[in-house]
Amino acid sequence: MERAAPPPPQLLEIAIEVARGAAATAYRMRTEGVSVAATKSTVTDVVTAADRAVERQITAELRRLRPDDAVLGEEYGAAASGDGPRARVRWIVDPIDGTVNYLYGLTHCAVSIAAEVDGEVVAGVVCNIHTGEEWTATVGGGAWRAGRRLHCSTETDLGQALVITGFGYDAARRVHQARVLTELIPHVRDIRRLGAAAVDLCLVAEGRADAYYEKGLAAWDQAAGALVATEAGLRVGGLKGLAPGPEMVVAAPPALFDALHDRLAALDASGGP
Repeated sequence: MERAAPPPPQLLEIAIEVARGAAATAYRMRTEGVSVAATKSTVTDVVTAADRAVERQITAELRRLRPDDAVLGEEYGAAASGDGPRARVRWIVDPIDGTVNYLYGLTHCAVSIAAEVDGEVVAGVVCNIHTGEEWTATVGGGAWRAGRRLHCSTETDLGQALVITGFGYDAARRVHQARVLTELIPHVRDIRRLGAAAVDLCLVAEGRADAYYEKGLAAWDQAAGALVATEAGLRVGGLKGLAPGPEMVVAAPPALFDALHDRLAALDASGGP
């Protein structure tokens, strides 16, 4: 008999407990000094020893608490899964979102953990490693920080919108993204590039910026943050009817989404390398 999945609030409780412990470890390791352990897509796309240690800690805790669940992590992929493809619950983990910020001691970085049931993300937490800011959401239960329910910006004019974005590490992709940015910036209030997608989505969720877009996000980059954004009232999608994914993630208030979407589509923002 197939075991029922826990309700989203119960999964969120687990995610919060594990994320807080992981954030504490990441913070301690940063104060002790951080070193580059490897690189990924390019020499500027780094992995620190802390990324690996924190993901191992998260995986061990999830397996202790939920031994039959699957785990997908940025550093170790699905190799640490419990019951693999048969598991109804899968945890999507970014041990340190914003690794380059973390490496340089910049505070815009976080632990991100989402719980997915039967392919749908139903709970998520993003925990800032340095400040302790914690954004949470459950499907249908709203998005929250520090006991306050979050609501996105009410801006309706793209020309007055503060837009967050990010860049890939491949040089050719950056050239394309720079062109898109150059042609977009005259049509918005301003652009911010802060360097941690999960945190970016959470800032937009609470109206500290108006909208967000980025190409090249993996599942762990956006799973928890996109749920927080959606539950705060943002529309989250890709371009030209596609779901949000590696080609493009756009998060904007419903009144801004179409204008930003159409501008990005016209600029071929999901194209290029």
